[in-house]
Formats: sequence, C-alpha cells, structure tokens
Amino acid sequence: NGRGIPVDEHPTEHKSTLEVVLTQLHAGGKFDKGAYKVSGGLHGVGVSCVNALSETMTVSVYRAPTIYQQVYHKGIPAAPVAPVGETDRFGTVVTFTPDYSIMEENEFSFETLVTRFRELAFLNKGIKITLIDKREEKIKQEIFHSEGGLAEFVTYLNQYKHVLFPEIAFEGIKDGVTVEVALQYNDKYDEKVISFVNNINTREGGTHLSGFKYALLRTINNQLQKNAKMLKKYSDKLESNDISEGLTAIVSVKVPEPQFEGQTKMKLGNSNVYGIVSSLVYENLNNYFDEFPAYMDILLEKTISAALGRIAARKAREQIRKRSEGGGLPGKLSDCSEKDPAKCEVFIVEGDSAGGSAKQGRDRRTQAILPLWGKMLNVEKAQEYRVLGNDKLQPVISTIGAGITRYNNNINDEEQVFDLSKVRYHRVIIMADADVDGSHIRTLLLTFFFRYMRPIIEAGYVYFAMPPLYKITIKNKPYYAFDEDEKKKIIEEYGAGIDEAKIPIQRYKGLGEMNPEQLWETTMNPETRFISRIHLKDAEEADRVFSMLMGEEVEPRREFIDQNAVYVSNLDV
Repeated sequence: NGRGIPVDEHPTEHKSTLEVVLTQLHAGGKFDKGAYKVSGGLHGVGVSCVNALSETMTVSVYRAPTIYQQVYHKGIPAAPVAPVGETDRFGTVVTFTPDYSIMEENEFSFETLVTRFRELAFLNKGIKITLIDKREEKIKQEIFHSEGGLAEFVTYLNQYKHVLFPEIAFEGIKDGVTVEVALQYNDKYDEKVISFVNNINTREGGTHLSGFKYALLRTINNQLQKNAKMLKKYSDKLESNDISEGLTAIVSVKVPEPQFEGQTKMKLGNSNVYGIVSSLVYENLNNYFDEFPAYMDILLEKTISAALGRIAARKAREQIRKRSEGGGLPGKLSDCSEKDPAKCEVFIVEGDSAGGSAKQGRDRRTQAILPLWGKMLNVEKAQEYRVLGNDKLQPVISTIGAGITRYNNNINDEEQVFDLSKVRYHRVIIMADADVDGSHIRTLLLTFFFRYMRPIIEAGYVYFAMPPLYKITIKNKPYYAFDEDEKKKIIEEYGAGIDEAKIPIQRYKGLGEMNPEQLWETTMNPETRFISRIHLKDAEEADRVFSMLMGEEVEPRREFIDQNAVYVSNLDV
C-alpha cells in the first residue's frame, strides 16, 4: 500500500533512502513533516527494529515502472538496493523471519493479529487486509474489509445485544483534526467505549474521550430539561455513570501532531482536541435527537433508571463497606491461617456436601473453603444494586475483600474502584461438579468476575479446579482420568490382559461422591492436581461472548451451539 518507500539517494547519508529507513533509528516518515498527513508511529523505529531482530528480511518497493529490492541478514544489507523487475503498481512488501536467537517468543498469536486487523479495517473504511496462517496443515485465512467504518464497528460489538435504536455516526474536521464518532445504546448495564488516535488504541483515553463524554452528558441533560414527562420521574442532573450504562461507542481522531502522556501512547494530551471533539459531538447529537425525539425518550428512560440504580447501589455499597470495616467474614467461609495473599488460595465450592469434604480434606494453613448453595444470580441481566444486595454473591465479595466495580471505562468515582492490592487470595479456584449444573455455576461466577472484578482475571488469580471424570480401579489400585482419552490410556497401560468389562469404572457426576482424601489427592493437592488458569486475551471479544451466552437474546446463543456442537466430547443429558 502507499507510494512505496523512496529509493533515491538520501541527501545527507549518501545511500538509498530505503536503506536509511531500514537501518537507522528515528528515520521513519513520522519525522518528515511533509511525508504523512498524520502518523501513528511510536518512536519512528518500527521497521528498523524489526530488521535488526530478523534472521532475514526482504523489502520489495513497487514504484511504477520499477520494482526495487534489498535483502538483509540480521539487520545488515546483503547488497545495495537494486531494480529487479517492472510494475504498474505502487507500494511496499516486507517479508521477514524473526531471529529466535534474540526473541524469546517464537509464536505469532493469530488471535492478536485478527483483533488488530479487524480494528484497522473498521477504522479505515474501504481498505482490505488479508491474514493467512500457513503454520499448520489446515491453512487459516481471514479477510478484513469494512465499508461502514465505525458504524459497522459498533454494530459488530453490539451484535449479541438488544439495541435501543440504530447506531449514530458522524464525522467532521476542524483546525486540521479529523473526528469520527459512532455510538449506540443497548439494554445491558456495562459500557464499551474505545478511543483511537491516528489508529492507535488509546486505552487510557485522553482529551478526545473526555470531550466526547462531556458532550454526551451535556446533550442528554439538555434533552432531559426540555422533557416535562421525564422530569417528573427524575429532576436532578444526570451524572456520567448514568449515561454509561449500555453505551457502545467508538471515538477516532486524526491529529497531525499528537501529544501523548507517557511513551506508550495510552492517553492523548492535546488540549485543543477536547474542545474540537466536544463541540462536534454536541452539535451532531442534538441535531439527531431533535430529529428523532422518540429515540431520546428511550434513552432518557434508560439513563433515569441507571440514576435510580446508582442511588440504590451507593446505599448497598455503603452497607458492604461497613461490614468489611467491621472485619466480618462470611459465616460459611472456612478461612486459612496464612495471611500472605500470595501463598493463599480459596476454593469456591458448589454445594454444602462437597464443601464439607473440601473442608476436611484441605490444607488448613493455605487453603480456604467457601461453599455456595442455591441459585446464583446472572449478573449479565441485573443492575448493580441487585448484584450488591444478592445474598449468594455477598459472601464472594466479602471473602475476596477488594470491593466491587461494574467494569467499564468510566471508573472515576472513588467508591467504585476495585482495589487489587486488597485481594485476600492470589488463587481463586472455582470448584464445581463435572456436569451441566457445575458448568452453569462456573459460567455464572466467571461472568460475575468479568463484569465486577475483572482485575483479578487480568492478574491471573482466577482458576478452574479440574476434578477427575473417572475413577478406574485396576488390581485394587485406583487411577483417576480427567477425560475419555486419559481413561483409555490408563486401561491400556495398567489393564493389559484384563477384560475391560471387568474393570470397575466410576464416572463422577458430583464432587460430593468423593471422600475428603480422594478430593485432596485428585483436586486440591498442589503436588498432584490440575487447575486451569483463566486468561483474558481479548477484552472486546470476551465482552461479546459473555453477552451472547448470558444475555437476553436467544438466537445468537442457538447459532453458537449449532456451530460448536461438533466439538463437544462429553454431553450430559
């Protein structure tokens, strides 16, 4: 793409500009004021660093009518830039092989590349990006192309949610700054707002995001003051948290000379961008809602409900805080004696019977047990005040001890901040039966952690216990298998010559079927157990999947089951 990196002699280095760009730091186009209208380069060292860290690298530059090429080995040119053919195209093709004598990681993450290329396709409507993975026998290919841009991005993020009205999208240019915005509300309770500067994901926001949120809040409050019917329901001013519930939005700006806070470009600092974004958003939103007042009525119902929920949640949170300050822990919790969180783990166990076995079988020094019973709340369908007041989740909140936050991009209120440093256990292990009910409990708890305690997932503190599925007794000795394949291997290895029909095989349906010694040896003993750590690689994708599996919409869930049923190995009917 593009014009192709220049290949003429550099005016001061007296060698091809292509070679200068590939071998010298800070020689990228971002440092040439006339090269790009806007640039997202981090330090102007990208391609030269890739070259230095590559075993081999070949760069082919298409500048009609000639193709130029140069080959590098470990960052050193094998020969000068030379013409190798003719073309009618413009652009640059870079092929490289990483130098694994330097790089510790020798795997490219297909999922990470998919996420980034999808973002770029939405942010730059009309471009086409093809990703091909030939590392395995079955070649994987993804093509990314969007004609709808940010509006399509919002639709993609909301595809498993019930939306309240069509997406709103607009763009504008002022003082050389290009602003693109798309937003839409759904009936959920969390916010998904993603901001970009020159195609860079500014995860900590900045002036562009602040300008957007200020204008959105100002617009909705302005519309509320003009709506006598809604003022009877709520006459105070709405707060920023009230308008965040169910909001999905993308804010993308192109800034000629961006100023970032810190070197990682997570937060935009240009003060002028705040006013540019704010005025553009305020004008466009007011025009839109003046034209479609019915959509504003729907939005005001949503935000007023959020405001009333906020007030109720504040009261519930205050009660939780008072209980925690009093040092009270749940009565059902059997705590451990160790006080160092890094050495402690808590098993959240389904049912009193299994909890009893776990209490008897545990290492009391480092292992705590919290039994859960009854029907768990699906937090995907509940407002925060209901979660805070739920008698099944309150013991979990108190046990972990770090507070609770409805996870979104709007965590400014001091009382909402989840404090990771106060987590009482660095291994939170969900231990449930290996049946449908157990899977449901795991999913409900994981949804709760993702929505309200996401930092403990990001820190790697959340695990699934992996209790065995089978107990196989051969010659009076018990063996435990965690799946069908392992069961077959155990029988083949230890039961050779024995009629398989005469080998006692017990399929565990519940943890309560094991005595304390068996539960310790198979599921709780750090020396012999298997536990599975929960990773969060892609928050946007995880958000979509949780919404699909745990939300109100049935059809997307049915489609997911149809597509993935072929991968189910153990079906509990």
